[in-house]
Amino acid sequence: MTEFELKFQIDPQQRAAVEAAVSRGRSHVARLRARYFDTADGALAAERIVLRLRKEGRTWWQTAKAPGGTLLERHEHNVELPPASAREVPVPRIERHEGTPVGALIHDALRKAGHDARAVELVALYGTDVRRTTREMRTGDALVELAFDHGEVSAGERSHALCELEIELKSGSPRSMLELAHRWRNRYALWLDTVSKSARGERLASGARFGDPVKAEPPRLDERSDDGPEVLCAVIKTCLSQILANASEVAAGSTEPEHVHQLRIGIRRLRTGLREMEALAPTLIDPAWEPALVTAFRALGRQRDRDHLLQDVEPRLAAVGAPPIAWADEEPLPAPADVVRNADFQNALLDLVAATLPTEQAEDDTAGNTPAPPASARKALRRQLTKLHHQVVRDGQRYETLEPHAQHRVRKRLKRLRYLGEFVAPLFGTRDAKRYLKKLEPAQDALGQHNDNAVAIAAYRDNAPHDGRSWFAAGWLSARQPASAAECRKALDEVAKAKPFWK
Repeated sequence: MTEFELKFQIDPQQRAAVEAAVSRGRSHVARLRARYFDTADGALAAERIVLRLRKEGRTWWQTAKAPGGTLLERHEHNVELPPASAREVPVPRIERHEGTPVGALIHDALRKAGHDARAVELVALYGTDVRRTTREMRTGDALVELAFDHGEVSAGERSHALCELEIELKSGSPRSMLELAHRWRNRYALWLDTVSKSARGERLASGARFGDPVKAEPPRLDERSDDGPEVLCAVIKTCLSQILANASEVAAGSTEPEHVHQLRIGIRRLRTGLREMEALAPTLIDPAWEPALVTAFRALGRQRDRDHLLQDVEPRLAAVGAPPIAWADEEPLPAPADVVRNADFQNALLDLVAATLPTEQAEDDTAGNTPAPPASARKALRRQLTKLHHQVVRDGQRYETLEPHAQHRVRKRLKRLRYLGEFVAPLFGTRDAKRYLKKLEPAQDALGQHNDNAVAIAAYRDNAPHDGRSWFAAGWLSARQPASAAECRKALDEVAKAKPFWK
């Protein structure tokens, strides 16, 4: 089966309230103790597959889980094991999942790592001990299960406390489940989390605190895809996968620059998809998403700009004998975790998840009419790609004469051209698209460096009333901008020579 669930982290101040809310009515409390297994070389974890033995009361269950169609969907297969003595721990067996989708994925993972599924040796890597309170409830036309988990995951001498809420769809409409999730999120200030208990266990076993930053992946499309809403939904899904994964790490306290960087890339890619592909499915997009995405993007970007100034620009200035300066006291920047946990941002993410759900099929009306076939996605995408390409080439020819704000606009259009090209590459031929997109990379790097210097110049000028020595930095950087602009124009000349792949 495929499960659809949302998991939220809970602020310690809200723990008692959430537990009390889940405990209302006909709730059930159970102690769940589980052990997670893999090969010694991590063949299952490499494919994000989980194999678990869990004791629920007096009953042991073997469960296998594997990635589904989206970050929030998973294949799952459960097997109840024969009764055992109180001290007896069952042995996990791969063959218990034979004939299921997750079983096939397990075999593929083992084969890929060079193991024989019939004789593979599995080892216990980590475990969990959780007190779970569950309650089923009706909401709209859906039956959902609420599960409040409190306990820990442990690997050897290391442990990590758990306090989270899972909302799982048991039957009915996922949209009704998401409406319930909205209410609980807003009532208890929850935030989405995509890090599973098994992933936390793997990190503990390896001594890592956070997971690796997640980079962008292409949408799941092929050359036959031409339905506008289908194409846009695929783009939203792939952007959400990058956003949710990195946002989960940042919300958990990671301040690693790459987590923040990849989160901002995911947001920028999503905004590009919504803007440039709006014509494919205008009713799918809610204008209210944009302000929340922009606010988070800019708040995270201010920290990036400050880090760039202190870690890159100031050492360059010091190397040429620039005098040290004192920066004016600034308003403290919000912690990245607070930016991600913000209510508007979290609600926008839930709305975007809802936008990727399948729409109900429209029924024929009483007159026998059927819905009109969807317009060609390729036609609209060719038009948008051509427009962006022409704008970048046109402004690239006069880049050195443009004002800084206009130069920045060229950079933003170039990014949108690249992201849109990456999104639709499967529709027009990935090989030709890769050649075209490769031509954009030098220009994007040059324009990025030029813009970073422009931002630094503005920062030094703004600081000059506080410390006049800032004028040296502003002047030194400004003197190098004409040569930098010339390099940008040369790089953009190469973009003009690139053969569009969507013709």
